[in-house]
Amino acid sequence: MSERLGLTPAQTVGPYLHIGLRWPDGPYVVPEGTPGAFWIRGRIVDGAGQPVVDALVESWQADPDGRFDHPDDPRGARPPAVPGFRGFGRSETDAAGEYALLTVKPGPLPTPDGGSEAPHLTLSVFARGLLHRLVTRIYFPDEPAANAADPVLAGVDADRRGTLLATPAPDGLRFDIRLQGDHETVFFAV
Repeated sequence: MSERLGLTPAQTVGPYLHIGLRWPDGPYVVPEGTPGAFWIRGRIVDGAGQPVVDALVESWQADPDGRFDHPDDPRGARPPAVPGFRGFGRSETDAAGEYALLTVKPGPLPTPDGGSEAPHLTLSVFARGLLHRLVTRIYFPDEPAANAADPVLAGVDADRRGTLLATPAPDGLRFDIRLQGDHETVFFAV
């Protein structure tokens, strides 16, 4: 007689996630010194406004031409236009809940209906206490027309769209993430 095993229960991300996934060159989507490169810096806070000191942020983005060197790109995979561009970054938060990613601005992406999505980065947030990653986007403040036409951003309540918009900073952009509570960042079910 064979014994039937049940499903393994869901488990939250453990407290040492950032140690196990540490990647020395993770914050560098592009190499330092890349023309047009800038930092995206931010802070992750919980619902009480306290820093989340053991989170991990992963970014995924198109190159400046709006292309991916990946077989899932419907236009076909193509090497990036920027030398050393990876399209992926990973940054753990520090003792103040801060993360940082060095990148270049992505180009717009085509939609299946012939439109386009505004330039954006997709971020995944992993942290202790989460059963699953949280997924959000960063939109650029200097793209008002593209942002207004973006179908994903248009699907977000107007009073919450600001949580997806980066703000200018001295060395690039700032994008803070609030996990819950007032002004919670918009997260997408993917």
